Amino acid sequence: MRHVIGGVFGGIVWLAGMTSAQAQGFLPWQDPAAVARGTEVYGAHCASCHGGALEGQANWRSPGPDGLLPAPPHDASGHTWHHADTLLFQITKYGSEAVVGGGYQSAMQGFGAVLSDDDIVAVLAYLKSTWPPRVREMHDRVNAGG
Repeated sequence: MRHVIGGVFGGIVWLAGMTSAQAQGFLPWQDPAAVARGTEVYGAHCASCHGGALEGQANWRSPGPDGLLPAPPHDASGHTWHHADTLLFQITKYGSEAVVGGGYQSAMQGFGAVLSDDDIVAVLAYLKSTWPPRVREMHDRVNAGG
C-alpha cells in the first residue's frame, strides 16, 4: 500500500516542513486504493473516538467534565473540512496540543508514532471521500487559501 499511496504523492508525503502552497489539495480522495486503506486505518485507530459513521461524540462543541472537547464528527456536519489538508495532517500526526500550542489542551493525541505518513494521508482521503460535493468544493477553497 505504501507504494500505491506514495506513488500518488510523488514525494509529497513529508509535509511537516512544506508551505501550505506546496501541499494544497494533496489528499487522494478519488483514489479507491487510498480510500480503502484509509477506511481500514480509520476503523482501527479513529472510530473509537470519532465514531464508526464519522459522527463524533455527543455534545462535541462543549467541554466535558475533564475540560476537554469531545471528539468532533468528521462528516459534513463537523469542522474537519474547515481546515487545509496540511493542518489536518499535522493535527493527526502530532496531536492538537502540539499544533495549536499556547497551552491548548486536547484529548487528540498525535498518531505519528503509530501510523505512517501514508496511513494518515489515506485516513484523511477517506474522510474527504465521504463529504458531499458542495463540502469538498468548500474544502478545496480552504486548501487554496480562499
